[in-house]
Amino acid sequence: MFIGAENIISPLGNSAKETFLRMKNGEGSIKYKDGLFLSTFSPLQDEILPLLIDSISDSLSFVNETILLKSKTLLIVSTTKGEINSINSHIKNSHLSYLSDNIKTFFNCIDKGIVVSTACVSGLQSLIIANDMINHNHYDNVIICGGDLASQFVITGFKSFYALSDAPCSPFDKDRKGLNIGEAASTIIMSNNRNLYKETPLKFLGGCSINDANHISAPDREAEGLIKSINNTLDICNVMSNDIDFINAHGTATVYNDGMEAKAFSKLGFNNTPVNSLKGYFGHTLGAAAVIETAISLQSMKNNLLLKCKGFENQDFDSKLDILTENRDIEVSTILKTSSGFGGFNASVIIQKI
Repeated sequence: MFIGAENIISPLGNSAKETFLRMKNGEGSIKYKDGLFLSTFSPLQDEILPLLIDSISDSLSFVNETILLKSKTLLIVSTTKGEINSINSHIKNSHLSYLSDNIKTFFNCIDKGIVVSTACVSGLQSLIIANDMINHNHYDNVIICGGDLASQFVITGFKSFYALSDAPCSPFDKDRKGLNIGEAASTIIMSNNRNLYKETPLKFLGGCSINDANHISAPDREAEGLIKSINNTLDICNVMSNDIDFINAHGTATVYNDGMEAKAFSKLGFNNTPVNSLKGYFGHTLGAAAVIETAISLQSMKNNLLLKCKGFENQDFDSKLDILTENRDIEVSTILKTSSGFGGFNASVIIQKI
């Protein structure tokens, strides 16, 4: 399975390459606004649909249109709240299917559109579903597009959990205080045809999602769900743990999430494997999170450059991890990407160079 043609539209840039370059230079988009630290577009965006369309359009510029039109293509929209800003004015627009239905009519290469909304694991769940759809010959290509806005609905919800930080977030740091909400749109295209891509793609080896049914919002303190997901992913992909060159973690900068992930990585013997979280650059982008973070990870692999975990300085976990405090030039062949979210969701995937 091939993966590539990545795009990112965020407050840090309008392409994956631009966003990666600014992150490489240490730039972030989390700023103080109206009493909160957020990563938001300027000017403010009330609709996510136009951003998703722009993101997909850019991704399509990296593939062969002739091949795409002659094959069967599925659209997966990864989002948690979609057009939630419309709930009081145009309630039908706030239905999640509004996004997939409208995007499908905009692009003549899309045969069908669906929505995946499984909390903050939506992005990785979408990649796993895309892989299954192609492997079972239902489709030749899948366009995965993730997007969410920093809506008042979302912000109020996280406030009620006392999960928001009163400073720029610091994933995995011993003094972490919570997360920052961010907004973005990001697209990745997966295909069974390497010739679809204008630039050399990477290989998507596989992944696994698990629901540990631990709690509606809190992660399992012993990380059983994430550990099971990673172990299953390693088995599915026929990869050993010591083959993993790098881990891009979920890393929300909340006390319990980061502690849970650290415990999982330690139990699985990843103490010497470089780890980062990217949320210190653009916050937690909800349904877009794993899509945008996978897109940046693809850029890292292509450039053999791992980005530092912005905001991280010191850790206080029982077993220390190799959390990146500086950018690191390193040959990256095989990576593990993880996500965890509300409702007991845990997911992981492995991507490898061709």
